[in-house]
Amino acid sequence: MNAAVTWKEGMSFTGTADSGFEVALGASEAVGGADDGFRPMELIAIGLAGCTGMDVLSILRKKREDITRFKVDVKTERAEQHPRVFTRIHVHYTIEGKSIKSTSVERAIELSETRYCPAQAMLLKATPITHTYDILEA
Repeated sequence: MNAAVTWKEGMSFTGTADSGFEVALGASEAVGGADDGFRPMELIAIGLAGCTGMDVLSILRKKREDITRFKVDVKTERAEQHPRVFTRIHVHYTIEGKSIKSTSVERAIELSETRYCPAQAMLLKATPITHTYDILEA
C-alpha cells in the first residue's frame, strides 16, 4: 500500500492512497493551522474503528445475525508529553438488531482482535486496547 500527503497551504494537506480517495488533514489554530481537516492521530483512531467495525459486522452477518444498526466508538488517552502517543484505547461496539446473541458478538470482537484487524494488531504492540459492547433490540 502506498499513501501520500500533499501540502496545500499553511498546515493543510490532502492525503491520498492507492484507493484513489482523498482526505483533508489539518492542524488546529492553536498550532498555526486553519482547523480544516482531520488530525493525523484522529485518522489512526478512525482507521482502528473502521478496521474492527468491518470485521465484526462481516462476522456477525456470516453468523446470520439480524443487524439493523451498528456503530463503533473509539476513545483514546494520550501521553502528556511529546510525541503524545496513545497510552490507552477503548473500543465500544453498539449493535442493534433482532435477537442478537451476545456469544456471537463476543466471538466476532475476539476474532477481530486476535486474527483479522491489522490496525488493532499494530496498535496492541504499543498500547492496551479494551473492548465493550451493547446490544439493543430493534
